[in-house]
Amino acid sequence: MSPRARWRCVVRRDRVRHKPHLTRDSRMSTPPTADPALKAAVLAEALPYLRRYAGQTVLVKYGGHAMGNGDNGDPFARDIVLLKQVGINPIVVHGGGPQIGQMLKRLGIKSSYVDGLRVTDAETMEVVEMVLAGTVNKQLVAAINAVGGCAIGLSGKDGGLIRARKLTRNGADLGFVGEPEHIEDRVLATFRQSDIIPVIAPIGVGAGGETYNINADTVAGAVAAAVKARRFLLLTDVSGVLDAEKRLISELTAAEARRLIAQGTISGGMIPKVETCLAAVDGGVEAAVILDGRVPHAILLELFTEGAGTLIRGG
Repeated sequence: MSPRARWRCVVRRDRVRHKPHLTRDSRMSTPPTADPALKAAVLAEALPYLRRYAGQTVLVKYGGHAMGNGDNGDPFARDIVLLKQVGINPIVVHGGGPQIGQMLKRLGIKSSYVDGLRVTDAETMEVVEMVLAGTVNKQLVAAINAVGGCAIGLSGKDGGLIRARKLTRNGADLGFVGEPEHIEDRVLATFRQSDIIPVIAPIGVGAGGETYNINADTVAGAVAAAVKARRFLLLTDVSGVLDAEKRLISELTAAEARRLIAQGTISGGMIPKVETCLAAVDGGVEAAVILDGRVPHAILLELFTEGAGTLIRGG
């Protein structure tokens, strides 16, 4: 049996956050020159998780605030390549709000917002597409390729990947702001049996060929549901969902998450993130996780240890 075939002998296990052998702080502070025996022990403990996700699709949303500088030492790029090397199929959807804001400021173009969404006229849309599908996407692709991966950058225009419709808020015209109407999974299916890692910019195309700026979280959730991802990892700049005492909640059912929203425990900017996760789970994703993408190797901590963020599953 080939190594790839052995990886695909998946053992289905429910996520159980056992008391870790190493605390989160001690894991994070382990120096690169750690004892070889310790490294081997860590790899051995990861084996059940590796078997569980072998051959499965993991959708990773990489937020603009969580992004590094895209250099060759970016832990995110290395983690994505590692997933592919052990037989997992990662798909990356990235944001870029801060980068868009910086470019608009440089060009002297003012921005306005409605319910947190950037009003996008034709001039702004040109800048948004240039930054997302150009600069940010290609920097991320280059970083993944530089550490041994084979990444290809896409936007929703490529192969009609993301068909979008115009989005409005409270009757306000947001210009070229859209929401996903259909994800063409056949485009992504091409990559699942290859070594290629798709990196997607959240740009959609309308029925008339018009270009739409779409919230990256929304795109990521829609793509995760379309491909029936085993995990949807939403990397952001917070540790996850917090309870009333500001402690991290490690796991929630969909019903519990909705109750916390109704109670006001989940509030502000966390509400749309949780709602995106709920939509993904409702759409067929096994579980979605909100976690802090600024933590080095957050993806590996979440998938191959007891967990690093807040997991939301159905029920």
